[in-house]
Amino acid sequence: MNKEIKAYLADSELLLNAVGEGIYGLDSQGRAIFINPAAEAMTGWSAAELLGKSIHQFHHHSYTNGEPYPACDCKIFNTVLDGVSRQVSGEVFWRKDGSSFPVEYTTKAVFKHSEIIGVVAVFRDVSQQQQVELALRGALENVQLLTEQLKAENTYLQNELAQEWSSAGLVGKSKVVTKMLSQVELVAQTDSTVLILGENGTGKELVARNIHALSQRKNSTMVKVNCAAFTPSLLESELFGHEKGAFTGATERRKGRFELANGGTLFLDEIGELTMEAQGKLLRVLQEQEFERVGGSETLAVDIRIIAATNRNLSTMVAKGEFRIDLFYRLNVFPVTVPPLRDRQEDIPLLSQAIIATLNKKLGKSIRAISNKSLTKLMQYQWPGNIRELQNLLEREMILSKSSILNFNFKSSAKPPEAIEYETLAQAEHKHITNVLKACKWRIGGELGAAKQLGLPESTLRSRMKKLKIVRPN
Repeated sequence: MNKEIKAYLADSELLLNAVGEGIYGLDSQGRAIFINPAAEAMTGWSAAELLGKSIHQFHHHSYTNGEPYPACDCKIFNTVLDGVSRQVSGEVFWRKDGSSFPVEYTTKAVFKHSEIIGVVAVFRDVSQQQQVELALRGALENVQLLTEQLKAENTYLQNELAQEWSSAGLVGKSKVVTKMLSQVELVAQTDSTVLILGENGTGKELVARNIHALSQRKNSTMVKVNCAAFTPSLLESELFGHEKGAFTGATERRKGRFELANGGTLFLDEIGELTMEAQGKLLRVLQEQEFERVGGSETLAVDIRIIAATNRNLSTMVAKGEFRIDLFYRLNVFPVTVPPLRDRQEDIPLLSQAIIATLNKKLGKSIRAISNKSLTKLMQYQWPGNIRELQNLLEREMILSKSSILNFNFKSSAKPPEAIEYETLAQAEHKHITNVLKACKWRIGGELGAAKQLGLPESTLRSRMKKLKIVRPN
């Protein structure tokens, strides 16, 4: 039988020995009767070692994961049985040294007088092809990630550009502004966390942008998050991103602001509006610089600088249990206070000129200045809305003006700050002594008496009561 199969191959033996793919000729029992040099080179088994033996037990005995591969399941052997040609991938051949390599092979039965007398198997090592495919797949994944990153950053930057802002808020020569700008310049050169404090409309975001622009991260993105603009559940997705299907409406994976700010600055505006739950999650990320997307399990590491801002008194919130003390200390590394406009009224001429220059471009106007009379009125106003109110006023007047000099009768609807009425010392003392007496059921002496609680001799307390006209009600 072996001679008959070899006779079929004899005419092309030189050709078969010359090709770069491995070729086996097997008889009807799966024993090797022909092995070309390429097969020897790939497997390490010589023809002399395999001829007349079952090749399966030498190089096809196990699957990729090492589990046994029964000969009855062997695709080559099955072709010997049924004559059906097969094209196979996803398997390995084992070398003589015990290592393996991924293969793709085809099987074709050899017939004589319609009877199967053997099979020819042609195989090739696809290691390099798989490496190229893996590299290509990795490159495509990187392209996908970069595409997502650029898409997210583009969306973010478009939103930022839609919110026009001017650096006018940082214009001024007053002492309070000069001091603030020197602090900004110093802290900008570091990576320290900055907490910007100030009333609404004072320009806290402008200060944050200035710190970023002067920092080593200036060539990276500064990403802003308005903590008051999202519900607690949406804020988590906004900060950390989410995976596709993480919740209803999550139709695709989305990167959060922490990822977008990687390598740059994250500006957390209105930080005092965070819920206690959100504060805890934020604290963990600030401490570890690591987080997971909503609905994901992969831990992502980021390198970001944090700048936070608020118009609220965080110390008071901490005392009331409304703000985590550990988060407060984490944020309050370097506080910068932006002064209200009423404390820097001497800056109003410079501020107004800078705002007018910006608005000229926006409105297509050519306003050159403000009349002295109008400017005096601006400087006499208290500006509860701060620089934002000044910008709105000037924009409205510029729209109405037909002259190159703004001359308007400034009448603001804003009410002047109401005077705060304080209690006199006698009134405060009267209230405090009365409250203590009520708590002690109007008992003056003894261990449980009001005198003991107030740290006063009984005679002194009675004297104070008489002077303040404190009388026990009937």
